[in-house]
Amino acid sequence: MTSTLTSRPVERQQPERAGIPPRRRTRVLALPEARWAAAATVLFLLALPLQLAGAPAWTWGPLYALSYVTGGWEPGWEGLKALKDRTLDVDLLMVVAALGAAAIGQVMDGALLIVIFATSGALEALATARTADSVRGLLDLAPATATRLSPDGGEQAVSVEELTVGDLVLVRPGERVGADGRVLDGASEVDQATITGEPLPVPKERGDEVFAGTLNGTGALRVRVERDASDSVIARIVRMVQEASETKAPTQLFIEKVEQRYSLGMVAATLAVFLVPLAFGEQLTDALLRAMTFMIVASPCAVVLATMPPLLSAIANAGRHGVLVKSAVVMERLGQVDAVALDKTGTLTEGSPRVTDVRPLPGSGLDEGEVLTLAAAAERPSEHPLARAVVDAARERGLGLPDAADFTSAPGVGVTAVVGGRTVAVGAPARLLDDIPGAAAELEESGRTAVLVVVDGTPAGLLGIADRLRPDAAATVASLATLTGSAPVLLTGDNPRAAAHLAAEAGIDDVRAGLLPQDKLDAVREMESAGRKVLVVGDGVNDAPALAAAHTGIAMGRAGSDLALETADAVIVRDELAAVPATVALSRRARRLVVQNLVIAGVFIAGLVVWDLAGDLPLPLGVAGHEGSTVLVGLNGLRLLREGAWQRAAAGHSG
Repeated sequence: MTSTLTSRPVERQQPERAGIPPRRRTRVLALPEARWAAAATVLFLLALPLQLAGAPAWTWGPLYALSYVTGGWEPGWEGLKALKDRTLDVDLLMVVAALGAAAIGQVMDGALLIVIFATSGALEALATARTADSVRGLLDLAPATATRLSPDGGEQAVSVEELTVGDLVLVRPGERVGADGRVLDGASEVDQATITGEPLPVPKERGDEVFAGTLNGTGALRVRVERDASDSVIARIVRMVQEASETKAPTQLFIEKVEQRYSLGMVAATLAVFLVPLAFGEQLTDALLRAMTFMIVASPCAVVLATMPPLLSAIANAGRHGVLVKSAVVMERLGQVDAVALDKTGTLTEGSPRVTDVRPLPGSGLDEGEVLTLAAAAERPSEHPLARAVVDAARERGLGLPDAADFTSAPGVGVTAVVGGRTVAVGAPARLLDDIPGAAAELEESGRTAVLVVVDGTPAGLLGIADRLRPDAAATVASLATLTGSAPVLLTGDNPRAAAHLAAEAGIDDVRAGLLPQDKLDAVREMESAGRKVLVVGDGVNDAPALAAAHTGIAMGRAGSDLALETADAVIVRDELAAVPATVALSRRARRLVVQNLVIAGVFIAGLVVWDLAGDLPLPLGVAGHEGSTVLVGLNGLRLLREGAWQRAAAGHSG
């Protein structure tokens, strides 16, 4: 090994979870939309108890007025700008309806409408800002500097942006790889879960490819740069997330899809109700009162509340059970999915390696406990994930671990130590023996990583290590297949054998393995181009482009990377995979309640409008009917707050 690969004392990085960049989050109150919404809400909450307590109007009236101004000026201004472009949106209509309600004495109702719309706008702005934060934070995965090697063997710390194709860089133990390239010399194991999602570090030696941002293990590597920093895999992931987010079709709630026609129709009808009778000689006051009554009874307040309470109730119920759904639009879209793509590591599996098999070899004279004890004692000083899995397995069985002496570790090979006077080597079978035991090949064929234990030069046993399937994975896959009418697809960067074995356990037939982030994104786009509305469930940086491009994305919260958590539309906070089909079923229930409420609101509006046009609808009665329909649809939507709604969804009932 050349002198440039000789390790020298370096400042070791603090242990970190792979794929997690330093957090740079936009504060909520840093957003003007959030500040205005907060002010409007506080003013409303100050005025409401005063009004309900019967205080004089001068105590609560100004507070309501300020609530109108702080919460309504921005949507009103945006609505006026849209009107300038000959577009009438529902935001302006809501402001007009709120002012109309205030004009006839319904000040509290108008203020509530303003607060709802201001809060909705603030949440949308916050979601956009947080996604931008996470995309910027992803760039922090790649180190700012790298050690460039000169032809004479000298070392120079340079910015990674200065590296060019053909440069040689030194990656020391514990450092992140500075650029995409290929190993020229050295051996180590690299944690590249940020790129491929593989649960275990991958051995790297001469000729192997490495990626910027991945974490080097205990060996040192000399790497030839093959891509500029702007074209590295991690940089391309950033671009893919941004492009997918920008090109994703704009989403709207059901009622918003008809807002233009409804808004224009209502304005035109209100003018007609005012002008036509006036032209035929009706008194100005009577015509204005009839038109005002028409505007109130035909206003979309009940329609808006017909849509929001079921979706917000479903969001609140899901939140109580560990599912964060980021908006009402997301809750609505979840019920539309008809295809599901699942990540493997950290999604279908627990995301950490565990010992699944302990097999003593013939002639060793050892039983399972003795093999595991010797292996764990030898591995205990190591920081390798496989070593931790072996030690954890011994402790779970209550085995006492003797002290080890003369510990040595060879990257990509394994460890050696003296345990109780016996020399124990633990590592890859192909590196420790020329003649690999047949049981090792059997373990590898079944999707496990085989680890050989050699005692005093004699093969003593084999350990099988694998990422364990979540206990609820198979049931979740079956539930999703029932809900969507098609079996889920497995998209993973892991090797095909491990992926196929785990997919068979989970009940998945369509397995696509060895995928990089671009490949996952292409697979989702292929499914959506066939007319499917795809739900992607993942947890890593490598899943983020697919999460952004999918019809709906859900991230697993416990081990999820920041980018996945911010890019996804919903997060399973408690890491319970079974919550995915339950949330989809709850969304479908909410969508059905939305339709019910729209029918109720439509019947009330139509009845009151006909009464106003064909007869003489008193303004107080019109307001009462309008408010009554609003209360009715609101209460109907709140049914999804009940515990039974989640229980029915979790049991597989969406109706």
